[in-house]
Amino acid sequence: MEALIQYAAEAGFSALKDAALCDYTSFKIGGPADLLLLPQTPEHCANILRISQSEGVPLTLLGNGSNVLAPDEGLRGAVLCTAALRGIRLAGNNTVLCAAGEKLATLCSFALENSLAGLAFAYGIPGSAGGAAFMNAGAYGGEMRDVLHAVKYLTPDGTLAQLEGDALDLGYRHSAFSENGGLILALELTLQPGDKKEIRAAMDDFLTRRKTKQPLEYPSAGSVFKRPEGDYAGRLIQEAGLRGFNIGGAQVSEKHAGFIVNTGGATCADVLALVEYIQETVQLVSGVLLETEIITIKN
Repeated sequence: MEALIQYAAEAGFSALKDAALCDYTSFKIGGPADLLLLPQTPEHCANILRISQSEGVPLTLLGNGSNVLAPDEGLRGAVLCTAALRGIRLAGNNTVLCAAGEKLATLCSFALENSLAGLAFAYGIPGSAGGAAFMNAGAYGGEMRDVLHAVKYLTPDGTLAQLEGDALDLGYRHSAFSENGGLILALELTLQPGDKKEIRAAMDDFLTRRKTKQPLEYPSAGSVFKRPEGDYAGRLIQEAGLRGFNIGGAQVSEKHAGFIVNTGGATCADVLALVEYIQETVQLVSGVLLETEIITIKN
């Protein structure tokens, strides 16, 4: 651990001891991480991977923390958070290069300013560009695989690599990075020329829908369950009579039953207990076993 702290000091990026994970997750849940690292460049990330591997330090990868549930007891070892990897630029008329730590909203606004269409669906989705690639984020008929051409990443041993096209294995809330353990550094997106007013109108429309239908007033991790084939998790949960049901500070949102919200003081244990209760109840009522979409980080 000391080698990582020393490297961070020499390289000039933040290394925070006992950092509260609740401050780095949208759920506002999670205990202290032994060490939280905020590298600013791909080189920083590669060296962290190499040092942690050579020193035998457990390493957890974290993006913007918008689709994860962190443990109450915190995390042992080090956490590499990509939130400080920034930068967006054009690389040709319709190609955008975006660092993994940039927020999706910033990426969408950049596309708008350059009159590039194809990303309006992502406006208002919380999280980073890297997280969106990892999960193949989508909404309102669009998803990242519609625009994502290639991803630069680091293998677990710190080697720089790239996947593109079909090799990204983009499916419903899935990518190749769901299995390969890679650390996403940057995205290459192929967009289309568009009318700025039309793009702006689409972005505003999607954002208004989110504000109207989703419980943005409470901390959450977004949709908790994947969409079951031919149906919607929120509808099934509501049909099971669970709208507003709570365990501790974790509650099935009264605004959208597909969300679990932190009404104040919710713990990881509260959320996991509520998830299990929802799954059991929905399966009993409808015969459908809901599969979780959020990622539970474990030691």
